[in-house]
Amino acid sequence: MGLKEDIRTVSWMKNRAAEMLDQVNKTRHPVVIVQNGTPRAVIMDVESYERDKNALLMLAILARGEADVRAGRTMTLDEAVTRMEKKLRRRRRKSA
Repeated sequence: MGLKEDIRTVSWMKNRAAEMLDQVNKTRHPVVIVQNGTPRAVIMDVESYERDKNALLMLAILARGEADVRAGRTMTLDEAVTRMEKKLRRRRRKSA
């Protein structure tokens, strides 16, 4: 289906919700819902939503890492391992 088939009105959605859900789950294409000619919402299948959400999370993590590198907030692998070992030892002491 093309973009034209992936844009629906609120009225169409109300009257044919089951058909819309079948379309979204079959094609894996999101459907844009328009109200008075203005895009108001996007309906998508859960698998695609989870995939997109995870991709955005990874991009956010990468951006944070790049900012840390630019700001000089880095350490060697040995330093990171030592730091984590110290934190784990402290947690073990607290829980004992």
